[in-house]
This record gives sequence, structure tokens and C-alpha cells, in this order.
Amino acid sequence: MLATALLACQGHLQKNAGQGSLNTLILLHTLLIIQTKKSKYKNSYLRKMSKYKIYTQKPSKVTFDMADGMFDLEMEALNSIDAEIIEVDTKSEDEFIDAVRGADALIARGRNITRKIIENLDSCKVIAMGGVGTDSIDVRAATEHNIPVTNVPDTFIEEVADHAIMLILATFRRLLVQDRMSRDGRWEEGRPALATMPRLYGLTLGFISFGHVARLTSKRAAPFGVRMLAYDPYIEELKMSEFGVEPVSLKELLQRSDIVSMHAPSTTEARHMMTTEHFKLMKKTALFINTGRGTTVDENALIKALQNDSIAGAGLDVLEVEPPSPNNPLLTMDNVIITPHVASASLRMGPETRRRVGQELALVLSGRWPRTCVNPHVLPNTKLIRWQPFSMERGPGAG
Repeated sequence: MLATALLACQGHLQKNAGQGSLNTLILLHTLLIIQTKKSKYKNSYLRKMSKYKIYTQKPSKVTFDMADGMFDLEMEALNSIDAEIIEVDTKSEDEFIDAVRGADALIARGRNITRKIIENLDSCKVIAMGGVGTDSIDVRAATEHNIPVTNVPDTFIEEVADHAIMLILATFRRLLVQDRMSRDGRWEEGRPALATMPRLYGLTLGFISFGHVARLTSKRAAPFGVRMLAYDPYIEELKMSEFGVEPVSLKELLQRSDIVSMHAPSTTEARHMMTTEHFKLMKKTALFINTGRGTTVDENALIKALQNDSIAGAGLDVLEVEPPSPNNPLLTMDNVIITPHVASASLRMGPETRRRVGQELALVLSGRWPRTCVNPHVLPNTKLIRWQPFSMERGPGAG
């Protein structure tokens, strides 16, 4: 907008001004050059010199979480500490590095925050992520440089737990098949298709990873009368017991469960956590549900398990490659229900996630521990002050 105004002013002076306005014209021309050069690198929400500068990449396309390109919700917490958010429109990683080298903080959005980027940050105090998964950030590199990485593991957990229950019930009761029978004039086939199936009451539901979402899902599942198991090496067994869930090994969980619900995060350790050998351990009548991350499952192994009737069906909100290829066999299977990675979506989710990002940034930039941290063991190595009066659960299983 400033560049447009300068151009208009320049045109007016050229048409109407005399020799006496030459100096003004030269000044405007200089300002225009400076503004054009700067606009390549940043679009700041606050046009002023601020104490703290927070940088983020401008996405190549509109995103659901920041569709308006503004940062008013993040700034609710940041205004009080004299911070500004600067959106940089860079194409290459090297351009991004040049633009953010002096950043006090980064918001991971629109670009992967790689080791190369992290190693070229001069004074970054925190990297914030507006979601649960931090696979777009090299957390190991951030840890090596004592930079806390924050995420938002609990803002939309109710929505994801609701979605997990929906997929469990819809897959278990063969909702898509029943709906298709009703629409295709096959009304009489519906009841016989379910007549040989057990009822949900008394069956066993197993959770792989028992973080916030799995815990809420267990609360929702309990009234259906299911037995519940969980495998999570990062969570204390007593914590599982508080939710009426029996802690077991992964092998035992797969062997005993009638429904397996995957909630593991996208980490190096959890990549392809479910392989052909794991699906072979499951009952042939078992269902597989995934509202966690697609990369935790070897998708080819899942497809083969379904094609070979090694398991009975699947309910998936996430896939290994998103969006899937039109030729993905999962898209044509009657015993598979797929939703397009929407488990967390709601009217509340976007705004509250953005506010939380601002709150985490404000905490760290004002010298305090964040509420949530993916790499909490770096916090004692910083000058940040712990202020929370309660124990904070963190780590790979926290989501």
C-alpha cells in the first residue's frame, strides 16, 4: 500500500511540479526503491520498530488456520511485550535464512524449519508450531542449539476424540455399506449384513500411544462397555490406570484388541510403527482406526492386510501421502472409511490455536517457560524461569 501511494505521489509531482520539487521527487523515488526491496522479504503486522521480531514464511496458498493473512489473534498476547510478527515471502531456503537470521522467534508455517535454517539463527529463543505434529521442524537441531520448540497439543483434543469415536462406531457398524444399501434399493440386505456381528459391548479397544487425545477417547468409549488397553512407553502406567485402561506391550495389544486406535505422533521413532508383521498379529475380525499421523503406518502393509482379509476394516482420518493418489486402493474399499485429515476441524479450532501460538511466544520472549514444549530437556539450559505450579507432561506421547 505504501508503494502504491508513493507511485501516485511521484506521478502527480512529475505532471504538476516545477523545478523546486525536484528534491521531493528524488526523495520519493528513493523511498520507493527501499520499500520495493523490503517488500520482497516481509509483510509486518505492526509497522514499527519492536523489541521482539517473530518471523514466519508466507504460505504459497491459503491455509485454514491463517486464511486472512493477518495475525490479530496471535497479537492479543504479544502486544503487551512489544513484539511484531513479520511474514516473509521468500522462495528459496537461502532467501529465508537471510530474512530471518536475526529473528527472536519463528512460527513454523509455510516452510520446513530445517537444520540449516536453525544453524543460521543468531538469537532465536523459540520456534512455535500451531498444531500437534512437529514433523516440519528439525527438533533435534533445535535441541542442540537450546531452542525450545512449542506445539499446541491440547487446544483441539475434544474434536479429535469425537472424530475417533465417530470412526470407531461408523466402521464397526459398517455405516458406508449400510447407507449404500439403503440408497440402492437393497433395504432388506441391511439387517442380515449385521446379524453375524458381535455387539460393541464387551469388546476390547486398544490405544497405541496414550496422550491427550487417546485419554479423552477412552473417556468417551467407556460408557459403551468396552475393555481398554494401551501401549505407550512415554506414559506412566499409573496414568493409564486412572482412565480404566490396562497398560500392555504393543504385541499383546494387537493380539487382544478388537479395535486398534492409533494416536502416535509423527516422530522418527514412530515412523511405520505398524508394518505387515504388526497387522498379522491382529485378529481377522479387528478394525484399525487412525486419527494420529499417516506416517506411523506402512500404508502398503495396511492395504495388503485389508485385501488379504488379515483385518476386517479401517477408519482413517490420515494417510501416509496426503492428498492420496486417485489410484490408492483404500479409496475403493467398502470396508474402509476415510475422512480428509479433518478430525481437529471446528469453528473454535483455528482461532484458539492461533491465540495459543501467541501465548507460547509471549511466555518465552518475556523470559518464562512455555506451557508446552516438545523438547523440554532444553529448558533448564536456558535463562527462562519456570512459573507453572503444576507438573507439565511433555514429550512425544503428549499429543
